[in-house]
Amino acid sequence: MTNLMMVGLNLLLLLGTGAVFVGIFRLFSPAQDKGEIVDIAVRRYKSASSFARLDPESKLLDRVAVFCLTTFHLEDKLEEMYLQLGSPEKPQPVDILYTKIIVAVLLPAALMLLFKSFWPILFIPAGFILPDVLIRGKIQKRQAEILGNFSTTVDLAALIIESGLDYLTAFERIIKVAREKTILEDELEKTIGEIKLGYSRREALERFAARTGVQEVRTLVGLIIQSDELGTSLVDLLRNFSTDLRYSRLNKAEKLAAQASTKMLFPLFIFIFPTIFILILSPMLGGLLSGGLGF
Repeated sequence: MTNLMMVGLNLLLLLGTGAVFVGIFRLFSPAQDKGEIVDIAVRRYKSASSFARLDPESKLLDRVAVFCLTTFHLEDKLEEMYLQLGSPEKPQPVDILYTKIIVAVLLPAALMLLFKSFWPILFIPAGFILPDVLIRGKIQKRQAEILGNFSTTVDLAALIIESGLDYLTAFERIIKVAREKTILEDELEKTIGEIKLGYSRREALERFAARTGVQEVRTLVGLIIQSDELGTSLVDLLRNFSTDLRYSRLNKAEKLAAQASTKMLFPLFIFIFPTIFILILSPMLGGLLSGGLGF
């Protein structure tokens, strides 16, 4: 009877964990905003989505993948993550989903074998989220590299446009004179290539913003689209935008510098102060242990 009760409690724990997991994910699923540039580009990209190869009729893993897609509304999120990774060959969005499912199963299973208990099933949500954390880290690193020379690129574009050329020609000149192509220049080259293949300028720029996922790039794309539609001077817009970028970077640097002293307190308390106390008190403790302080 005791064993049956334990099995029943473990099953209830598993079902409860699954219910809480589903509820939390559905509660915090991002609402669809059809006006966002990223969402527009993602929806247009879906014509060649890797999710089309899912076959829930014959494969168990694909059946679980379809369930996760429909329950947690993951399709837009995974497509956006894939775009912001730079649309690599691997992983495709469906590969990311496979990884999430496999880690969500293997992580609790490994902990169950290690601890010989059923409580590690609580780590199913953690296993499902862990691949997202790793991919977000890669995306943030890529975005930091994009922002590294972004303000310089905006200045160069404004200078070239001021000489009488349009912004596409300015981007081509920037790419041509670059000693070593950065991620930003690669993305600009993709944008120019898409326009030559038949995409409209607006659509190619929206895809450019979606691939980077950087707010500053979205602002630049908005300024260019505004200039095209309203006929305003793009040079003035870029000059003001470049000035704002410099002030923003300066404020960020000042903020980080102000936080440095506070962040130093943790290593001081953990590593430096104990070492100092050991050096000061060790002679005294040695004297006590050897029979007195000697005075």
